[in-house]
Amino acid sequence: MPDSDAAETPDDQSTDPSVADRARTVLSENGTGMLQDLLFAFAWVGLASLLYEFAFPTAPQWVLYMFMLAGIPAYFGFFISLDIARERSAR
Repeated sequence: MPDSDAAETPDDQSTDPSVADRARTVLSENGTGMLQDLLFAFAWVGLASLLYEFAFPTAPQWVLYMFMLAGIPAYFGFFISLDIARERSAR
C-alpha cells in the first residue's frame, strides 16, 4: 500500500522558486524604480521630521502627520514632472 503522507522529494521542491529567486526576479525587473521610491521616502520623512523638530518645535503632533501625508502628492508630482522633463529633453 503506497504511503500518501510520504515526504516530497527534493526534485518536487525545485519546481517552486525560492524566496531569494523571487526577490531577485522582482529586483531585476523593478530595481531602479524601487530604489527611487525608497530614496524619496527617506528624504521626505527626513525633511518632515526636521521641519517638525526644528522649524515648528511647539506644533502639535498632527502637524507631523500632515507633513507625512503631504508626501503622497509630492511623490506623484515629483515623478510626473520628472517624466515630463525626460520627454521634453528627448525631443
